[in-house]
Amino acid sequence: MSDAESQARSATAALIRRYYEAFNAGDSDGMLACLTDDVIHDVNQGERRIGIDKFKAFNARMDHHYKEKLENVVVMVSKDGARASAEFNVHGVYKATDSGLPEAKGQTYILPAGTFFAIRDGKIARVTTYYNLTDWIAQVSG
Repeated sequence: MSDAESQARSATAALIRRYYEAFNAGDSDGMLACLTDDVIHDVNQGERRIGIDKFKAFNARMDHHYKEKLENVVVMVSKDGARASAEFNVHGVYKATDSGLPEAKGQTYILPAGTFFAIRDGKIARVTTYYNLTDWIAQVSG
């Protein structure tokens, strides 16, 4: 691996760690600072959102309904630093009922999840998150 590739991988890994540190701190502005203005956000079992304003609105909605912290975050980066992924466990509290989902009563849940990233010019240009919605529903319904 060349020095340039090694530096690109290190920079991408640091960017993804900053993104998740901001998430865990409840720092939406810190998360947004890691994103391109035209970020593509592919939500698990949801629609594609494009643009930082839509990402910000999504974060606000999530903060209203859920309190989450990510643990055991493992970041993986491609050789050239242009792609990355992270695997983690979501430890959450379902605070307020979300549209089309079971009633919220302060239920807690632990959910394995993963995210794929595309990186452009030192920022995150795409965020694609996956988790098992059926598992989450079973946890908050039981």
